[in-house]
Amino acid sequence: MLRQSKASPLLSLPGAVGAEGPDEGVAAHYGDLFREQRALAGGTGFVDLSHRGVVTVTGADRLSWLHLLITQHVSELPPGQATEALVLSANGHIEHALYLVDDGETTWIHVEPGTQGELIAYLESMKFFYRVEVADRTDDLAVVHLPAGSIGEAPDGVPVRETAHGRDLFLPRERLEEFAGTHGPAVGVLAYEALRVEAHRPRVGLETDHRTIPHELGWIGTAVHLQKGCYRGQETVARVHNLGKPPRRLVFLHLDGSEVSLPGHGTAVRLASDGPEGRQLGFVTTSARHHELGPIALALVKRNVPVDAPLLVGEGTAASQEVVVEP
Repeated sequence: MLRQSKASPLLSLPGAVGAEGPDEGVAAHYGDLFREQRALAGGTGFVDLSHRGVVTVTGADRLSWLHLLITQHVSELPPGQATEALVLSANGHIEHALYLVDDGETTWIHVEPGTQGELIAYLESMKFFYRVEVADRTDDLAVVHLPAGSIGEAPDGVPVRETAHGRDLFLPRERLEEFAGTHGPAVGVLAYEALRVEAHRPRVGLETDHRTIPHELGWIGTAVHLQKGCYRGQETVARVHNLGKPPRRLVFLHLDGSEVSLPGHGTAVRLASDGPEGRQLGFVTTSARHHELGPIALALVKRNVPVDAPLLVGEGTAASQEVVVEP
């Protein structure tokens, strides 16, 4: 069973409205969604991601051991270099996405809310004789995101995971309110998600289902290293890569802006020419309202859907597609 973190103290900030679904426990927004998006896109503010799971791995063998279990090449990961990786099932289906950095002594990882228990159970089952210790740090560490271009400083001693999209801080939970007071404005997860969709970045549990493989989401190269083996599901990764034919592909959708509501996760996607009674060819994974692009979405569709075909979302929302994963 997934264990959600307790509600963030930042939900007491003025204007805070709690998020729902997988982001329950932090703020969806603080009263002005588009202002928050513009702030984040401009490199100001911070996002409370304290609902995410935090796992640490210590011990002399931590990187060589993780290298055998995940899809990324980490055996020689330099201190401070951020990376991401997946844990796959024996059939190559995505189970976890790990966002990690190593500081020379500890590997710091954050994962989807409530999934850290399942991940730790798998890691513990694979320890054998390796000199490693795995710990759930979710109760005492909170993930906070500073956007790219932010001049905000990470407090001394706080581990930082820095990528092209910004910096993820592993902040002691008791310092969240203090941090908010010096690094505002606070930005809700709806703004963070809208920019994620714009950047075509997949998220486990939204862009994935029980049979998703990495090739379908464009995770080959960013989270999956093709020049290594010896991890669960590697045979599927190699086979599909060599054949070049994943069954589905991720697309970015520009949605008709005249619709009042956004399509929810799982909403059917069809060819516009077939109408709302046509055969379902995919489904919406995440939708958002973007401050410049209007309503947008990510969707997973069958590989053979023509890349230039107008699409229909739900019962009547027109959509044009941009290629994320080549067919």
